[in-house]
Amino acid sequence: MSERPTVIAGNWKMHTTVDEAVELVGEMSSALAEFENVEVIICPPFIALCKVKELLGQANRIQLGAQNMYQEAKGAFTGEISPVMLQDFCKYVIIGHSERREIFQETDDMIKLKVRAALKFGLKPILCVGENLAQREGGKVQEVIEGQITKALDGVNSPDIYVAYEPVWAIGTGRAATGDIANETAMLIRNIVGKLYGNAVSQALPVLYGGSVNPENISDFISRSDIDGALVGGASIKAGQFVEIVRKSVQS
Repeated sequence: MSERPTVIAGNWKMHTTVDEAVELVGEMSSALAEFENVEVIICPPFIALCKVKELLGQANRIQLGAQNMYQEAKGAFTGEISPVMLQDFCKYVIIGHSERREIFQETDDMIKLKVRAALKFGLKPILCVGENLAQREGGKVQEVIEGQITKALDGVNSPDIYVAYEPVWAIGTGRAATGDIANETAMLIRNIVGKLYGNAVSQALPVLYGGSVNPENISDFISRSDIDGALVGGASIKAGQFVEIVRKSVQS
């Protein structure tokens, strides 16, 4: 039996005003508090982090994460958020999400700098990796994911991170990977990290699946040997669905 934690993280993306974020957390926080054997992380927009942290208080088991950050501590970087700014509000930060890579053209080199900066300032990265449909159909899954992980962890001595496998072709499309595909790729991720840091580190690494996760399919993922949780998108901003995903992850 794995001693790795079960982790369910909700990426709210560009949804909710501050008032809507507070309302959403109010709807789900009491229900989520009853689940003791799962690590729950929610990642609201930057503008809501302060209010949501205040609402949750110090004793709440729900953890906060940011959806992104810049790699510098401060400077003339208009519109960016630094790891220092996030320290007071959250413990986690999503880095390398496919939407950042695809829409905002974030490169592996940029993601590497963000991972280093997050670790330097005490934030735990949720590093997202994954292939697009053409790369999967072209048999390049291992090449793509190995390249993403190797570059992101370049210069990192001991990776205190989570890795989220996000097949780009399954994000926001309603077309989730099967449990078999997700677990096969999670094993690949673990093997890549093992080559870099050794078996003990790779076996302790929490690997999440992200890509159209919902209450109907979460059990197929969470029951697999090398999948330790999920990075949930659209369903994370629907209180009932997110609570049900957490509930089923505990029961599986």
